[in-house]
Amino acid sequence: MTREELLVSFLSSTNEILTAANVIIAASLLLYNLTRNLRNRVARSSAAVLASVTFAYLCDAFMSLGPNAETFNLALRLQWVGIAFIPSALFHLADTLLATTGLPSRGRRRRVVRILYLMSSIFTIAAIGTDTLVTTEFTEHGARLHAGLLFPVFILFFLTVNIATFLFVDRARRRGLTRTSQRRMAYLQFAILTPALGIFPFSALLPQTDVFSLNIVLLVNIANLIVILMLIFLSYPLSFFGSDKPDRVVKVELLRFLLRGPGTGMLALATIILTTQATQILGLSGEDFTPFAVVAIVLLWQWSIALALPYLEKRLIYNDDSDEQIAKLQDLSDRILTRTDITQLIDATLQAACDYFRIPAAFVAIYNGTSFEIISQIGNDLTEASLQDAELTPLQALGDIEEADEDEFYSWGEYQITPLFTQRQNNGDPSQRYLIGIMGFIGDESVTMVPEAEEPMLTSFVKRTQQTLDDLMLQTEIFAALEGLLPQISTTRARADAIEYRPGRAASIATSRQPSRDEMYEQVRAALRHYWGGPGISRSRLLDMVIVQEEMKQAGNPTQALRNTIVRAIDRLRPDGERSMFGNEWIIYNILDLRFIEGKKVKEVTKRLSMSDADFYRKQRVAIDAITDTLLLMENETRANS
Repeated sequence: MTREELLVSFLSSTNEILTAANVIIAASLLLYNLTRNLRNRVARSSAAVLASVTFAYLCDAFMSLGPNAETFNLALRLQWVGIAFIPSALFHLADTLLATTGLPSRGRRRRVVRILYLMSSIFTIAAIGTDTLVTTEFTEHGARLHAGLLFPVFILFFLTVNIATFLFVDRARRRGLTRTSQRRMAYLQFAILTPALGIFPFSALLPQTDVFSLNIVLLVNIANLIVILMLIFLSYPLSFFGSDKPDRVVKVELLRFLLRGPGTGMLALATIILTTQATQILGLSGEDFTPFAVVAIVLLWQWSIALALPYLEKRLIYNDDSDEQIAKLQDLSDRILTRTDITQLIDATLQAACDYFRIPAAFVAIYNGTSFEIISQIGNDLTEASLQDAELTPLQALGDIEEADEDEFYSWGEYQITPLFTQRQNNGDPSQRYLIGIMGFIGDESVTMVPEAEEPMLTSFVKRTQQTLDDLMLQTEIFAALEGLLPQISTTRARADAIEYRPGRAASIATSRQPSRDEMYEQVRAALRHYWGGPGISRSRLLDMVIVQEEMKQAGNPTQALRNTIVRAIDRLRPDGERSMFGNEWIIYNILDLRFIEGKKVKEVTKRLSMSDADFYRKQRVAIDAITDTLLLMENETRANS
């Protein structure tokens, strides 16, 4: 084998890898788009482009497997499904991009899109079923295409549509008002024609020479490599359209998807192809060695991603002035524990204390200012009712809270209890402390009269429980604030799209202040959770509703007006007749009234309504849905009458 033949063989193997890589990337991006933004027109039209590219390269990859002449000929002609449809799909994408900037079609562009898809169908039928568009010829090196009678017509169609696509995207770019929107459109304008040029059958225009010469194979490799890069480049700006997530989240999701999806697929494919050839050179059995090589490479790749991803995200995504804010958000995410996590920590501390001091039963209860709630206990089955209804309550046992010593134990029934105070606001000043819970051990005074050498151990258990309980209280406040404030954030990625382009024929800016049904649900949910106080009701965007503004004339203040409006909406959901706690028609009303208006705990509501916690949470979502619809109906009625 000469040096040139060896190089051609290597480039042919590389071409197989690059062709298959194009299929993997196009198919992966197609699925990525369809699963994320299926309701968005840009995502759907870009899916048509990716489907055309996928089909064309899939046929190409199939032909590289060496089927018989008849099958090869069929695959060569079926490839025209992608080739013929990609100009129309690109024009469709450009049309939706233009519509996104505020210039929706008045009917002419829509009709043109349909006509183009019809012409693509005609070219596809001509290529598959006749020899009028292309003919095929088989040589000792394989098959090649020859231009048919209609091929000049197809070239004219291809060039005209692609030029129109380029001009449409350029017009969309010039309508951008921000640097970000202009930059994304510029990326699209730069890369949008690459898929069409990548799958165009240039071989039909080449002179009658050996198609497998070194220069031709090298050119095909370069073209495939460019298409891969452009597909990835194209996916970046397209992923922002129709997404409600912040830009940084979209970037992170796309980066992780490209590395873990197409990256892993291409690496595994390259390993299979190259390992087989390498083992043949070394005299090994490729079938036996390849599976282990693929598994090893995939594991090594995933391990490398886990190590490199934080660095890549910092360099590629979090490299602007928002570093500090992002770091704080990530730090908050790392530090925050769920209530279950904290309860498990208290369980572990309580269990360790009981094991160390040989105490059969103990408990920890949190204090909310009016009552105690048991969050952990070992041994006896102590109930919250026994804490509230005891002849001597824990508060009475502790005596004067301001004078209570946090290092002392007090007798309460069959338990020895010690008060747990917050450490956040007192700054060392005992007069500013407040009670957050109690910790109790069963037994008489001798239980806590431990030897002097073991007193530090007992104190450490109490302090650890106190600190954990204090963190639980703080995190409850953080979650309550977030729950009330997050639904009030009105600027999302989708709303930003509406203000990043020059005003067009669609009145997108005028309607952007109206919350969507999903946003309305979140705001109603926050208002109900904070019905008796909190940002969810005091800073709610529901205060802007006309019906609340009308109610304000009687209520006197915005928050009370919103409360009155919510009560009126709940009353509309009240069935006729005598109230029942067990009738199916009363479930929605009872949940809204007991849980939010009366402010009862979930356990109390489920007990009165005789339902499980899981059933309660499912029906609570239905109830919030119902009151959201009722408020929207009342708002529309008020607007109609005003």
